[in-house]
Amino acid sequence: MLGLQLPECRGERPGNRAAESLKISPASPAARLRILGQMGPRDPFSLLLLILKCFLAFPDVLASPESDGGWLTRQHATLLEEDSCTVERRDATLTYAQFIEQYAFSRPVILQGITNNTEFQACCTKEKLLTRFGDHLVRLSTANTYSYRKVDLPFQDYVDQLLEPQDQASLGSETLYFFGDNNFTEWGPLFQKYRPPPFRLPGTTAAYSFGIAGSGSGVPFHWHGPGYSEVIFGRKRWFLYPPEKTPAFHPNKTTLSWLLDTYPFLPPWERPVECTIHPGEVLYFPDRWWHATLNLDTSVFISTFLG
Repeated sequence: MLGLQLPECRGERPGNRAAESLKISPASPAARLRILGQMGPRDPFSLLLLILKCFLAFPDVLASPESDGGWLTRQHATLLEEDSCTVERRDATLTYAQFIEQYAFSRPVILQGITNNTEFQACCTKEKLLTRFGDHLVRLSTANTYSYRKVDLPFQDYVDQLLEPQDQASLGSETLYFFGDNNFTEWGPLFQKYRPPPFRLPGTTAAYSFGIAGSGSGVPFHWHGPGYSEVIFGRKRWFLYPPEKTPAFHPNKTTLSWLLDTYPFLPPWERPVECTIHPGEVLYFPDRWWHATLNLDTSVFISTFLG
């Protein structure tokens, strides 16, 4: 109907990978393993433990195009998840009536197993998206609370040039972010393969916003109407406050800067509600809840806004 036809996409949902390091890791897996060989003789059990520690510290050793969609970049910031998720997780046994009564107007919730986007995920690998949309212009926004500036750039150039890890010193107004402002004429056939969460709020309609962003990137605190966020590849950490509790933040500082400079010094009663969502999980956030996001890996994600 919209002119662009995508081939059939098949794929398996990847497993979740734990993050155990805060370091930038540009070295190749082979180079890291060569280091092990230079450390002298060890008994087999100790060597096995050392190799496993290396894999945990550098998860790209284990990464493959099948598990991350090919989005893992040569240099990436592997960022930690929160110590304890404070958003409730519910599985597919949650009914619509329970969703409306317990969450829709009062608190966020992570929904598991209510959507099956295996086909959509298979269409969102780096190779497939670049093949179909590499020469198409995408509109980028600055990653600050109030997005003042828009820049149009070929999708290929965005992937090649702007998916490196977030520089902690960069301001939000200096960081370009691909999320929303999607051309639905060009990208429409892809979005038709997405299966949104089945729960709707009375009197609302759904609108999609699709995005891809590098590790350490994100959007600082802001609020709007209710919606859902699903991660297709990667991991996205969320920080949320109820409408009556305005967080302390600078609208032009990145979420990474806030996490490193402000978050560690918050007393327990000032901490946000927080959690990290993985592929196959959907976060619901109610109307007017403050939220900031941080991509722990190079991430592909889609939001369904209910307006």
